[in-house]
Amino acid sequence: MIPIVASLLGTLAQNGLGLLSSAIQAKGKEVVENALGVKISDTPSPEEVSKLRQLQYDHEERLLELGIEKARLEQEELKALLAAQASQDNNITDRWKSDMASDSWLSKNVRPGTLVYLLTAYLIFALLDGYGYKISESYVNLLGQWGMLVMTAYFGGRTVEKVMEMRKGGKE
Repeated sequence: MIPIVASLLGTLAQNGLGLLSSAIQAKGKEVVENALGVKISDTPSPEEVSKLRQLQYDHEERLLELGIEKARLEQEELKALLAAQASQDNNITDRWKSDMASDSWLSKNVRPGTLVYLLTAYLIFALLDGYGYKISESYVNLLGQWGMLVMTAYFGGRTVEKVMEMRKGGKE
């Protein structure tokens, strides 16, 4: 966001002009100026703030429409993100089901093996540190992040798989 517009939005919000501020955030300053037929200064004086307050009151319905439109657009973006996440989760679950249906020992055990490896490496680092060996903090942090990622995927993924199986079983 441009610093001047951010300053304007802050000024409007501080002076109780939330509808006007929200409309400018949603559509942009120029669109609001055109819709209301007025020029809005980037740094309004107290007199201009008073005029803007009256303008907000006079055009409250239109400003509410702009705010509602902003909320609707945000809701659509959120729905799209949730749909993409659900699709991604389903794809991961399908891949894991495919791995489990495979005849390959490695494909069936790569997830638990990775988890065991990371936890063992983390334990070794902890023991070495306890005996006075200096372990670089960046390695410990990286290993911890990998561990959290793998545990979340493994246990969270298993939970999703079980829920999907339960839902599928209930519909048949």
